[in-house]
Amino acid sequence: MSINLSRRKFLQGSAAGAVTAAASVADAAPFDRREPRPLAPKAVGMLYDSTLCVGCKACVSACKQANGMPVEQPERLAAWGEGAWDMAEDISGHTLNVIRVYQDGTMEQKDRDKDGYAFVKRHCLHCVDPSCISVCPVSAMQKDPETGIVTHNPDACIGCRYCVYGCPFNVPQYQFDETFGRISKCQFCNHLQKEGKLPACCDVCPTGASLFGLVTDLQAEAKRRLAAKPGEMYTFARGKLGGDRPGHEAPLGHYQPHLYGEQESGGTQVRYLTGVPHEKLGLPKLPDYSFAAVSEGMQHTLYKGMIAPLALLGGLVYLARRSVKSHDDDEDSAS
Repeated sequence: MSINLSRRKFLQGSAAGAVTAAASVADAAPFDRREPRPLAPKAVGMLYDSTLCVGCKACVSACKQANGMPVEQPERLAAWGEGAWDMAEDISGHTLNVIRVYQDGTMEQKDRDKDGYAFVKRHCLHCVDPSCISVCPVSAMQKDPETGIVTHNPDACIGCRYCVYGCPFNVPQYQFDETFGRISKCQFCNHLQKEGKLPACCDVCPTGASLFGLVTDLQAEAKRRLAAKPGEMYTFARGKLGGDRPGHEAPLGHYQPHLYGEQESGGTQVRYLTGVPHEKLGLPKLPDYSFAAVSEGMQHTLYKGMIAPLALLGGLVYLARRSVKSHDDDEDSAS
């Protein structure tokens, strides 16, 4: 007995059967997020205080030097800069850290969303529960179990760029202009930290806008600033929180009440204090759980109890039985 079955009918039948089987099995095991990843006890991070940032871009230059990145200029500004100035407008395959500016109206006052301006630093936030690691099929993205720093191993990378699409902050960037391009992202100067040094951006920041330290200590420092009254004189640490560098005294700015990064996407190790609403500075509004927790929760549910394989098997059985029945009916009608 021969059965004529087109590829299209096979796929249609397989899909219909698989959906039917999956629905019947999944009813007993609804999807759910997995448990969130905890913050490592000795996780290090950064407190970025936008009200202290003066837009000098010393952090951008130091990052380039520390990581061997070339000067980058938009094509429209290349002739003006003549290769002497780095004028990157956003992070890219050759720029791991950049300062962007928010502008509104007359721009008369710093850190005001109406007729004001503000600076914001853009680079990897080193998520507590990183989506880039969850989607990487070859473990090229890794999270240090002690420091929590998210790093990328180019030797393991296959260039699939899933990390680019999986990051809610759009941080990993691919070097499309290179013949053998790589993924680029801030690795928090992991190589310098291994030598007992500070991340380059924190090391050179003249005002302490980029402040290095343990995440738990930085969290407490941020809460102290939020609890104080705007305009009060405050001694701001520079370089490393609790380090031996002299701080500087300045009046406290007017902060948005929420510390960005405390909850977003399951929490990040880089946290932001700003005077302008976060979304106006390009910081996306995100849920308090990681997308990795959702996708992995679905996967675990599907494969728990062999749901996905059973769904596929059910689809194939459904297709085979329907095809045989259709063939037998055709033979009966012909006779």
